[in-house]
Amino acid sequence: MIPAHSVLDLIGNTPTVDVSNLSPNPRVRIIAKLEMQNPFGSVKDRIAKNMIEQAEKDGRLQPGQTIVEPSSGNTGIALAAIARIKGYPIKILMPASVSIERRQMLEVFGAEVILTPGEEGSNGAVRRAQEMAAEHPEWCFLYQYGNDANPSAHYEGTGPEILRDVPEITHFVAGLGTSGTLMGTGTYLKEHKPDVKIVAVEPPLGERVEGLRNLEDGYIPPVFEMWQGMEVLDRKRVVRPRESLEWTRRLVNECGIFAGISSGAALAGAAKVASEIEEGTIVFIVCDGGWKYLSTGAYTDDLDEAELKAEQIIYF
Repeated sequence: MIPAHSVLDLIGNTPTVDVSNLSPNPRVRIIAKLEMQNPFGSVKDRIAKNMIEQAEKDGRLQPGQTIVEPSSGNTGIALAAIARIKGYPIKILMPASVSIERRQMLEVFGAEVILTPGEEGSNGAVRRAQEMAAEHPEWCFLYQYGNDANPSAHYEGTGPEILRDVPEITHFVAGLGTSGTLMGTGTYLKEHKPDVKIVAVEPPLGERVEGLRNLEDGYIPPVFEMWQGMEVLDRKRVVRPRESLEWTRRLVNECGIFAGISSGAALAGAAKVASEIEEGTIVFIVCDGGWKYLSTGAYTDDLDEAELKAEQIIYF
């Protein structure tokens, strides 16, 4: 294999692995796309690179300019890593209730971490970032929730990779966060294989599942509307915190895949779909690895205790 010119060239082209031993239906295959294999550890590496490079092309991001962005973890980590490589100062706003590993990784890459009240969740970090960006027009506010480069990264990368590697795909399942993964990947898949069903995984209204949001919680990401989300999505599946933890543990215990909690939520959604159809091939996104969540006890604590913590800590 020829050495890459830069670590940034290693973003994308992540592997897939068959985890059909977890399928409740023997006629339905379940395939995991391992996004934790990106160099900075998550699916958000894709959008961070695309947002920064597009801002550079558009002239919105100049050498030495400060970047500001709300993030509960993965996007912020990827942006901080790329910003350090490219020489941009960066400020990341995040809820105080995120796992400590997230904050530590941001500090490793030199980001200034600005904490917002944990009880306000990711929506609170978004609001404060918008306020700060308005107060400092000299900063570059990438705003992943409303940046077309977010779903475009998946339209140009994730979608084509899945269709190349799993051409028999019948269903695509992913968590609903910024909605970029679902919108970009789903749009590409439907354009090239119209019968593919796109399924969003979301938490119950009023409950937290790390990495996910419910569209009825008062905030619909602009990219969801920009990419005609209601037309792209075929269905939604609700996954509760306990289900996310149970399937995350099954993923590591029965498949050896040490993934983050939102990956367990996506897998739980895939299993629900598998139980509802006669046959098919489901691809779901493993958003990140589990190492960022070790301090939460999600993998080793008593399940009741882990579920209680899931209501108090934002894991995504």
